[in-house]
Amino acid sequence: MTALPNLPLSVLDLAPVGAGQTTTEAVRATLRSAQCAERLGYTRFWLAEHHNMPGIASSAPAVLVGAVAAATERIRVGSGGVMLPNHAPLVVAEQFGTLAALYPGRIDLGLGRAPGTDPATAAALRRGTLGPDDFPEQLGELACFLAGEWPDGHPYGAIAAVPRADQSPPIWLLGSSGYSAQLAGLLGLPFAFAHHFSAANTVAALDLYRSSFRTDRGLDRPYAMITVQVVCTETDETAQRLALPAALSFLRLRQGRPGPLPTPDEAAAHPWTSSERDWVSERWRDQAVGGPETVRAALAGLLERTAADELMVTTQLYSGDDRNRSLERTRLLFEGVPKGLGST
Repeated sequence: MTALPNLPLSVLDLAPVGAGQTTTEAVRATLRSAQCAERLGYTRFWLAEHHNMPGIASSAPAVLVGAVAAATERIRVGSGGVMLPNHAPLVVAEQFGTLAALYPGRIDLGLGRAPGTDPATAAALRRGTLGPDDFPEQLGELACFLAGEWPDGHPYGAIAAVPRADQSPPIWLLGSSGYSAQLAGLLGLPFAFAHHFSAANTVAALDLYRSSFRTDRGLDRPYAMITVQVVCTETDETAQRLALPAALSFLRLRQGRPGPLPTPDEAAAHPWTSSERDWVSERWRDQAVGGPETVRAALAGLLERTAADELMVTTQLYSGDDRNRSLERTRLLFEGVPKGLGST
């Protein structure tokens, strides 16, 4: 039996909206998943930001973070992440300052530099010219607003982000390439890599993060988390059947046809071409989809290759009950789950 290292486990949730389901049902299922994750001892529960996608209800992570924090008691809750080009840094500082004041010591602020949507929707969100290339400047402004400290003479120096919590939420950088990895290292910030949709770049990005890391800025050592797709059921066949709707949903998104998450029966009935089946197999190859021993072996290999400090699982299944059962089976594969970065 392949042994798994003793490291913190966390959850990334997208509030998936299944075919025939309402968004109210979707967000309520997310709240139940957060409560399940807390009961099982997961370290943190993060919400993603996506827009103009009928199958994803997590378009307003700050709102969902507040709802999840209110529905739980101990688990850390955060954004995975806020797509900073879509927002004014002052607004983000005010939102997460409010959350940190309401739920002291439990809020994380994960930040990404992509819009999380198509160009037209991105323009409608911000109605300006800012984009990913402006990310370092936006990040600097946000950090200053959260800290309440500005360089002398800065034009925003007289502006206070209110409320400002006694304990500011820690900033994480998120990424799927080397850019954010290197920036996180240079700034001494914790880094979360999106292995669940950019598996080919994981090891190279983490190497760059660690080699770029400066201890005079923030943390005293690098702290890397990786997000991986995990579907853990009784058998490999059941896991693949339940995971197939998410694969079909992503395929349709790539084809410009986004929609709600299909049911398992709808996904099974799809007229899969050989190239589409090959694409699904490749997509699953570096993830963890299967029965307990298949998932255990996949996670052990991934953690050995990456030496990650924390593992974040994302389980996008049609049924909320199936998602929670997968979280439970995944948790049982690890003997003990210590607290992660920022936990008290």
